[in-house]
Amino acid sequence: MLRPATAEDLPFLEALARSPEVEPFLAPSAADRIAPSLHAQDEELLVITADEGRPAGAARLSERSPTSRIVSLHTVMLDPAARGTGLGARAARALAAHAFAAGWHRVEAEVYGFNAAARRTFAAAGFAQEGIRRRAYRRHDAWQDGVLFALLADELR
Repeated sequence: MLRPATAEDLPFLEALARSPEVEPFLAPSAADRIAPSLHAQDEELLVITADEGRPAGAARLSERSPTSRIVSLHTVMLDPAARGTGLGARAARALAAHAFAAGWHRVEAEVYGFNAAARRTFAAAGFAQEGIRRRAYRRHDAWQDGVLFALLADELR
């Protein structure tokens, strides 16, 4: 389900992040941040694999507060072919389990308010919606809300 990304994964991951089916739902700089995260000391780039082991997406885990043991999920993306299969919710739970196994206490994520699929996915994975950052991002020529989600280590089902 998850494995550390390698340099060989970069062409697929960067193309996925730039694809017209995925790019509108990511931060504008998401594709450009993938390669540097391979060697960043405060980030981890993980590949999400489908049941047969083929790459189906990725996510970046980024330290937010080492003292409070908080990590953030960024650039969570799936191949459009894997949408609607439940892989997104399984991957979100696996990402949280991975973070908790590494000693993190809290996993946070933020998605655009218009991204109903991501909101459903995080809710299905057990993340609590904690708030809305109203008109926090300029995207698609309009102000967009950011919807905040989090899961605590003792809440993982």
